[in-house]
Amino acid sequence: MNLKKHQILNQLDQFTGTQYYYPLWPKVMLTDGTKYLAETVGCYWLMDAIASHILHLPKKETFAGCKLVKVKQGAELVIDDGNGNVLAKQHIRYTDFPLDSMRLYACWGEERWIIMLPSEY
Repeated sequence: MNLKKHQILNQLDQFTGTQYYYPLWPKVMLTDGTKYLAETVGCYWLMDAIASHILHLPKKETFAGCKLVKVKQGAELVIDDGNGNVLAKQHIRYTDFPLDSMRLYACWGEERWIIMLPSEY
């Protein structure tokens, strides 16, 4: 699917809450919105990158803001605690991600992490 930026953003705005959780890793799930994003723009790599960081956060961390910002041909992924405290960073050398930036949330749900769109929080 070859959607324009505004079409992708319009589609993502339609997701509020979720009906299903989709396994990404044994302790990481995607919501309807993040699964749609991953499939539509081919960014399961982003979900994997987020999962690789959140699984190593201290147990006291139950929320993470995950922001991807494109920089030239690459991107920077920053995981924070929602209060501006950076928990992890990753430089991505190359990406064809179609948006200039993307903000996602990850929340601990008793037994697993759930990666979601802000509108699904």
